[in-house]
Amino acid sequence: MGGSNLWDPEWEVSEGLARKFISSQFPQLAHLTIHKLGYGWDNTVYRVGDEFVFRFPRRKVAIAPLQMEGKILPMLEAYIPIPYSKPLFFGEGDYEYPAPFLGYPYLIGKFPIGLTDEQRTLSAPILARFLKRLHTFPVQLAVESGIQFDHRNLTDIALRKEKMLIFLADLRAHISDEDYQAMADYLHELNTEPVEPSHIFLHGDLHFKNMLVDEQGLISGIIDWGDMNIGHPACDLNVVYSFLPPGARASFFAEYGEVDEETKRLARLIAVYIPMLIWMQAIDDHEAAVAEEAKTIIARALADA
Repeated sequence: MGGSNLWDPEWEVSEGLARKFISSQFPQLAHLTIHKLGYGWDNTVYRVGDEFVFRFPRRKVAIAPLQMEGKILPMLEAYIPIPYSKPLFFGEGDYEYPAPFLGYPYLIGKFPIGLTDEQRTLSAPILARFLKRLHTFPVQLAVESGIQFDHRNLTDIALRKEKMLIFLADLRAHISDEDYQAMADYLHELNTEPVEPSHIFLHGDLHFKNMLVDEQGLISGIIDWGDMNIGHPACDLNVVYSFLPPGARASFFAEYGEVDEETKRLARLIAVYIPMLIWMQAIDDHEAAVAEEAKTIIARALADA
């Protein structure tokens, strides 16, 4: 794929530059080892010692979301029943690197790649309780703090469908005929009628690269809150289709609360849309395991469509 993509960086933060910023602004951490954990669309991530992790924006568009994390995440402590990325260190850039950066506790866990359906099913009540509590965070407080409304316009199903058909064409060389046909059939048959607006406080980008699991495969933490917004609960409920196998979905909704069919329609759509983007980036970055997981997620999301 290559070319100019939304995940292409504007700044590269080297280990030396990260060490310089962290040690000069937080001298109590200067003796700790620093090594790169990886990067996403918006941030480069470094582990500092055994206890902390720092995120450095790699694009201008990531600065405002990071600043919002610093403001909002400390307010969420009473609303989140599992570990999450609560910022502890607030750093500032300079002429070498013109962006703020944040440091958080290091959350133990790994991305949920390659889990069995049985492992995923065990996390259904954990995810349901997490989202049920998170979605009660006061919308008015979020608005007063500067949180945006559906800034990625994920509820526009017709626009998502249009983009996904383009993504599917781009991915064609990497998909089996059977998987390609399943995705094409889903998109061509998709009902694009708009969903009724809903205003709930959201994580906003809940996918497998922003979730952690422990050694048993149970959800152990939620990271990367840069896309927090006020919008439709389906945007977070995509995990019902992307993370959970079909047999675990009823138990999730029994704990979270039932939702209407258009919410499920939008949740499933996002459960396919986001992995398509992750898959394309993984192909560009030669990350075979991530690409395979994204492909598997799409198949899971469509399993009972």
